[in-house]
Amino acid sequence: MFSDYSNILKKELDCPKLEDVQKALLKGLKINFSEASVDVVDCPDLTAEPFCLASKGIGGSTAVVEVGGPPYLLPDVDREKVYDIKDIVKAIGMKPCFVIGAGAGPWPFVGKNSEMMANVLIDGDHVINKTHIAKVKDDGSDDIIVSVLPSNETRFALLGNLFFCEGIQSKVLKVHCKSRIGVDNFITVLRKSLEEEFKGKFVGLGGAFLIKSGKALQHVMPEFSSTPIHSEKELNKWLNFYTMSAPLVAVGTLMSSDVLDFDLRVQHFHSFSEHGEAGHYHQDTTPDEVEYIGYFNVGQYIYRIDKPVHTHQFGRD
Repeated sequence: MFSDYSNILKKELDCPKLEDVQKALLKGLKINFSEASVDVVDCPDLTAEPFCLASKGIGGSTAVVEVGGPPYLLPDVDREKVYDIKDIVKAIGMKPCFVIGAGAGPWPFVGKNSEMMANVLIDGDHVINKTHIAKVKDDGSDDIIVSVLPSNETRFALLGNLFFCEGIQSKVLKVHCKSRIGVDNFITVLRKSLEEEFKGKFVGLGGAFLIKSGKALQHVMPEFSSTPIHSEKELNKWLNFYTMSAPLVAVGTLMSSDVLDFDLRVQHFHSFSEHGEAGHYHQDTTPDEVEYIGYFNVGQYIYRIDKPVHTHQFGRD
């Protein structure tokens, strides 16, 4: 298990006013959706349905945190790369700390490879853990099992794109759109909008979005591959893809662009549900009927933990 948190890369991010981010996002969304609105609002209680998060808000001190990366999964898995969110919280020094995001589940606990939807509030020894994991069944089928981790299991493996905050109900960005008319997925539209508006700057967002209606293409990783995976084509052949139904709640992070020497995954969201479906979000498959509602906040810092020495650019979709 990874335990050396002494060499963490840290950089202050550009933090434009929420009103400026609002305008940038709306510009891109209007091109890609028939209906779109972005507003700066008081954060609603995100512990309530349909979001069911572990803390009410996504405000206070904020940070985008990337741990490990795809090179620890591909071409060959490095099973030693197991991390504990509690250790990362201590290393960063945020208290209380609400963590949401996308990663690989803790294989030593789950018993195999899995997808993780981090959703945990840590305040000293007090933990509220609503983190979901999705794994492929062991019966030889492609069916999946979705479950919630116990409060004492705060580990994950290989890679994670996480949003750290104090869980305070602050001002946030509310994004609402319907009927996709563009090619890019919801998160790519947001990211490209930031990249276009804030050229040469590093802007990060974290938060949660609801797919209120429609269906989405998502994947769930099977057990670790017994043979090396060297390309996007081989990766897609290995992954299990599913069409999943709303409502789905997705958590994760996005960056307007990579930071020099940080080797970032610039967008990564996983979704969960209460009807037995969860996975890595790719795209809605019913553009005419899809509806998204999301709440996002700006990251003040980016932390890069255990950056792979030998890297590559596939497996980052």
